[in-house]
Amino acid sequence: MEGASVHKRGQPQRSTGGEEAYLKECWPLVQKALGDSHIKATLDLIEGSITVCTTKKTFDPYAVVRARDLIKLLARSVPFEQAVRILEDDMACDIIKIGTLVRTRERFVKRRQRLIGPKGSTLKALELLTNCYVMVQGNTVSALGPFNGLKEVRKVVLDTMKNIHPIYNIKTLMIKRELSKDPELRLQSWERFLPNFRHKNLTKRKEPKKKTTKKEYTPFPPQQPESQIDKELATGEFFLRESVKKRKKMEEIKVKQAEALTKRQEERNRAFIPPKEKPVMKKTNKAPSEAKIDIEAIKAKVRKAKTKKLGAPSVNPVPQTTPAYDKKKKNKG
Repeated sequence: MEGASVHKRGQPQRSTGGEEAYLKECWPLVQKALGDSHIKATLDLIEGSITVCTTKKTFDPYAVVRARDLIKLLARSVPFEQAVRILEDDMACDIIKIGTLVRTRERFVKRRQRLIGPKGSTLKALELLTNCYVMVQGNTVSALGPFNGLKEVRKVVLDTMKNIHPIYNIKTLMIKRELSKDPELRLQSWERFLPNFRHKNLTKRKEPKKKTTKKEYTPFPPQQPESQIDKELATGEFFLRESVKKRKKMEEIKVKQAEALTKRQEERNRAFIPPKEKPVMKKTNKAPSEAKIDIEAIKAKVRKAKTKKLGAPSVNPVPQTTPAYDKKKKNKG
């Protein structure tokens, strides 16, 4: 049983010269690691390929698949110290192709750099939370670790390529990690603890004003519309004479003309109909009936006003006195 050759020369995303030199150095270690599982590996530098196959002593049928994955990881510049872990039983690998997920090259480079983070901090946080080794190389992301961790890594990588920042998924993974430590919450739903991030910047697609509802699919063709002859047969007009038919058509035309004439006359008469006037309401100031009028107080005020302003004689008139200098004048005269 032979595995497919995975390392070819002339691929644009990696330099073959450096990889060949690295493979020459670590090839004895690769042969030794595969020899423990009784897997035979051959390196052809002229053709630029690595081939793995089983031997008579191979007892694990899945060992050749693990050897193939080891070659894939080495071809994507994964260090041998990490790639050799794929031969363990509880380890698996996932190679995620991200080259075709984004249209423009500039966006692809930005989102790939967002996945790596400043000085590789985002990638390091992802590795600590998932217990996986992650390496971004060219148009692929190589991940090595347990199965549950590989699922989370794939989800984070694909969301990042869909313009969702990896910090949201990392925050969710941190909360899940803390919740898993509590034995009481293992059998409960964690949705109430997990954050809900809304896409605020994304514009919603405009919905059309007139929505058309699709009819249910039926394998039978639609019913054919009735022809003029079928309608005449249903009403009995087909069996009438030509003269009767003409007379009936003329009557229908006259009825339509009369209806149109009455409508036209009504529209003309609308201009001569006067508009309805609103009734004029006279405003009357009603005297307040609640407050009681004191008649005696009003009479007293009127009396005082007469004595002050009009100069009415007082009730007890004061006798007039002549001044002293008037008496002296009379005596002299």
